[in-house]
Amino acid sequence: MLFSFCNLHIDKHYPFSHILAMAPPLNHRFRLFIKAITILVVTCHLSPVTCRAEPSNYIRVAILQDAASLGLKVNGGYEIIDLANKKFLSRGKNLNTTVTVYKDSIWIDGKGFNTSKLSIKAGNSDAIKIDSRRFRGDIQLIKGSDFLLSAINNIELEDYIKGILYHEASHYWPDDALRAQAIVCRSYAIYQMQENVSKDYDVTSDIYSQVYGGSISERYRTNKAVSETKGLVLTYQGRYFPSYYHATCGGHTEDASLLWNIDMAPLRGVPCNFCKDSPHFQWHNVLSEEEVRGQLIKAGYQLHNIKNIMISQRDESGRVMNLKIRTDKKDINIPAKDFRNILGPNIVRSTNFSIKVVDHDIVLEGFGWGHGVGMCQWGAYFMAKQGYSYKQVLEYYYPGSQISLISK
Repeated sequence: MLFSFCNLHIDKHYPFSHILAMAPPLNHRFRLFIKAITILVVTCHLSPVTCRAEPSNYIRVAILQDAASLGLKVNGGYEIIDLANKKFLSRGKNLNTTVTVYKDSIWIDGKGFNTSKLSIKAGNSDAIKIDSRRFRGDIQLIKGSDFLLSAINNIELEDYIKGILYHEASHYWPDDALRAQAIVCRSYAIYQMQENVSKDYDVTSDIYSQVYGGSISERYRTNKAVSETKGLVLTYQGRYFPSYYHATCGGHTEDASLLWNIDMAPLRGVPCNFCKDSPHFQWHNVLSEEEVRGQLIKAGYQLHNIKNIMISQRDESGRVMNLKIRTDKKDINIPAKDFRNILGPNIVRSTNFSIKVVDHDIVLEGFGWGHGVGMCQWGAYFMAKQGYSYKQVLEYYYPGSQISLISK
């Protein structure tokens, strides 16, 4: 195997001292001179940035998409690489600028680079800021066909988990709840890495993947949970799977096959008596008929005044599968998951609800928060409070799964 320092390749089995030993006999002073020159050349060659090899456990996180411009700051040395052909473009030290797109080029600090994809590699970890948010790893800038920019954080998997755990679970939670959450987050990430190899990124940094804030989101206790579970993931029958999770299930987790094209034992749902004291166990919302009608029309449903909304089907966990909306002209059927997405997941917090029309208002009362698949986070919290280990938590919410080390 070769160590790669930019364009310099050195066989690790033959260090400089060994190479010198194999050279023709030289007097002692001249040998020292050659050795000093060699070290100087290598040092200069590496300055200011050592190009790091990127192992397979790096994840690509879309931290910004479709932006007209973005703020870029780098503390210390950096290099700019054309990702299309791995060609070195530029290097410098300390950067504070706005990145824009003009015609076929990405413009950084007054220089135009004629490429659609480039990478900013910093010499120090945690040295890059995008729009004032600090990130470990490298940043890839991608110019879209619409001349808008996307920023992708190419970061080591364990550092990525440290950057999300604080957002997905409170750092004050019990240790075993945090350990379980770290394994679940890592499992979800590694599955997405496999699924999205051909795309420009593996995950986004928002609620549609896992909320990621960069190094500013790291905390001592969440970092500790990541370190204590390093490399551990959930598998089923020897394969990675999407280890979904949610805030509160409301009494029973959901069968993933009812929401997505995935059917496996660990994601078919289990009864949960642990989350009943969650602050999100019950919820209540009132919306005007006009507001609901407007949102449905915006989503493409053609309807007039809403006279009534009825539940036409529930699944085994008690969640609503389909609704019938009665208007003054016709009835409209709509899947409950679409109804929730249209009105907003913070308004209709789960599909485990009852609904009625009162005068000109639509009254919703429900249980739980989230899609309900996989681990109930508040259930895991209360299990850990009661003395359950992280292994027992994961065995309970993902029956039939195993805790495994990431395969290299």
